[in-house]
Amino acid sequence: MEEIKVLVGSKNPVKVQCTLQAFQQVFPKSKIQVEGLSVPSRVADQPMSDEETLEGAQNRAKSLMSLNQKADYYVGIEGGLDSSNNEMQAFAWIVILNKAKEGKARTATFQLPEKIKELIDQGIELGVADDMVFNRKNSKQGNGAVGILTHDLIDRIHYYEPAVILALIPFINSELY
Repeated sequence: MEEIKVLVGSKNPVKVQCTLQAFQQVFPKSKIQVEGLSVPSRVADQPMSDEETLEGAQNRAKSLMSLNQKADYYVGIEGGLDSSNNEMQAFAWIVILNKAKEGKARTATFQLPEKIKELIDQGIELGVADDMVFNRKNSKQGNGAVGILTHDLIDRIHYYEPAVILALIPFINSELY
């Protein structure tokens, strides 16, 4: 059985678990080992645009590679927000690197409620705003805004997991990329 080692640019258990589950689906005949390491995104704690969020995910994956830890894949996951038409949308970018390729994908987006948007407009990070509005503690390490707002029909693990799979497309179709 082939062993695949994956590093994730975060110790957040949600990001580690969604990566493990996605890799297990894509490589079902392999033994998958996933480890989370804290690395900087080198963007704002709360990225406020599509571009800044993608940059944060790329920075996390590149930072992992530069640590010279022996791994087969390096995964950066960065959640972000974007405002247009007086609405605020939440999403995340996933970037996966190995020595030869880069894969990237974005999650689905969803609209945030006005109360949360107002707090974010005051400079408060989404996870903190969720905790304030919904009287929670550390929701970003749990079901997050997507879980709270969908009444746990979609939790953060299941929200990120399809995008991790999509970011693996170049690696499982190497003849095309």
